[in-house]
Amino acid sequence: MINTFKKLWYFSEEEQPYIKQSIIINFLGAIFNALQFGGIYYAVLAIINHDVTIQTIAVAILFLTLSIIGVVVSKRNAMLKQTHAGYFMAAHKRISLGEKIKRVPMGFFTDVSLGNLTAIATTNLDNIEIWVPTLFVLVIGGLLNSIVFILSLFFFSYKVGLVAVIGSILFLSIIALMQRKSSAAADEIHTIQSSLTKEVLTTLQGMQVIKSYNLSGKNNTQLDETINQASKASLSLEKKIVPYALIAKLIIAITIVSMLILSVSSYFSGDSMLAHTIMIFIASFVIFDGLLTSGSALTMLRSVENTIDSYDYVHSIEDMPEGDIDTPIKTHNITFKNVSFSYDKRNILNNISAKIDEHSMTAIVGPSGSGKTTFCNLISRAWDVNSGEILIGDINIKDYTKETLMDTISMVFQDVYLFEDTIENNIKFGKPNANREEIITAAKQARCHEFIMTLPDQYQTQIGEGGASLSGGERQRISIARAMLKDAPIIIFDEATANIDPENEDKLKEAIESLISNKTVIMIAHRLKTIRNADQILVLDNGDIVERGTHDELIDNNGLYNTLIQAKQAATLWKLDN
Repeated sequence: MINTFKKLWYFSEEEQPYIKQSIIINFLGAIFNALQFGGIYYAVLAIINHDVTIQTIAVAILFLTLSIIGVVVSKRNAMLKQTHAGYFMAAHKRISLGEKIKRVPMGFFTDVSLGNLTAIATTNLDNIEIWVPTLFVLVIGGLLNSIVFILSLFFFSYKVGLVAVIGSILFLSIIALMQRKSSAAADEIHTIQSSLTKEVLTTLQGMQVIKSYNLSGKNNTQLDETINQASKASLSLEKKIVPYALIAKLIIAITIVSMLILSVSSYFSGDSMLAHTIMIFIASFVIFDGLLTSGSALTMLRSVENTIDSYDYVHSIEDMPEGDIDTPIKTHNITFKNVSFSYDKRNILNNISAKIDEHSMTAIVGPSGSGKTTFCNLISRAWDVNSGEILIGDINIKDYTKETLMDTISMVFQDVYLFEDTIENNIKFGKPNANREEIITAAKQARCHEFIMTLPDQYQTQIGEGGASLSGGERQRISIARAMLKDAPIIIFDEATANIDPENEDKLKEAIESLISNKTVIMIAHRLKTIRNADQILVLDNGDIVERGTHDELIDNNGLYNTLIQAKQAATLWKLDN
């Protein structure tokens, strides 16, 4: 338990001062809370001694007033400090998580599902926001509150005080035992909750497919099973906790009864004053409130620890090593030297070498799974090569800082992702400090200004997540406008024209031609009109470059490229018989 609190404390980092302040203020609140018993004791003595006067009433009221004001002010300020600590802790951790994700290899996203990452960034960090500062305040604050009251008991009767101490120790021992016995169930719940987030996310993302195949209610087997597992795990945890919780409360009840019996016995034996006995009776109803609060909060300790472990796991992933060259890259030729790459024991690229001249266009073609996308991703260091090297401007890309490398490259993907924001901000993503004039110029060059102006709020039109409210061609042209605005000297197209309808094809072609002017271009494409004018075509098959040359040269070779072109032309001419 102590080690877990150490972990929570280390995790708190920048917010530790606020948690400390909250604990101290809570302790002051406990002292103010104890003042009410001073007022009550003063009043009880006056009543017993038949000495009730305006002065005694005023003193008692003063004690009670100070106590109430002190408790209210303390709770308010402690809550503000606690809320500040939780909110900013979660905010800083989310930002830190985002920064970390930028630095890890792309393979990380294969090993860790989107659902698990979503759970860490949302549900898990929500729990941290609520529970990390709360645990410190409730547990430590609750213990301090009880300590203040128990110490005050020694003023009335040291025997009663000793009984309270023994009962508190037994209570905490049972709570610690409960923690150990329930930790495995808490671990299971944490794992299942992450799986549940993953399954819900998968179901929502695939809802269109589920509905189109009329599988609603039939395709939720895994989700239903995960929900049932979560329910069973939660029930199992409760079954393990409840017996210990009942025993702990029983110990407190027995302790209170023992205190009352002992105080009454002491009074009748003449060892205690009536006022002391009355005060012990009154105090017995509240003296263990802080301790019970601490015990309840401790049931969340293991769950919070698991949440922190999940977060720490992401941060334990080794960053991709980064170079220190941060000056702009001056020449933009690209060279692959004996590059090999494999993932998950599967060879993707096999000792390939290639040269891409500055201001030239290179098309990458090949069958599905031949390594085309990997070839392009290696240029931007989505992964690092297993052997060989990739050079830009005759310098290994590993020697550049990540910012320098990414400032040099723009990528236009087949599956365009637009953020749930305005069109202007989506274009501005390519250059965050761009002014309105630059944004409009980029949109005009990308042939999307015209359709943007027909939208209800034009450039301020909010688009749905992923650009769902726009057509495929419109989304693609906005992504090109984004690349236009960035104006990087190296452009990579990953099948950017694969799914464009004929109506948008000419506009998209014009946009691409405007974008690639005077750039080094690498393009994965299947359309003949897109690649036939390339300065160089690299043909990949099973991770090897099996052919290279211009369109005419490769047609004359009558190799794989010619076979692919013929197959594409045959598919274009294919139609259903009437």
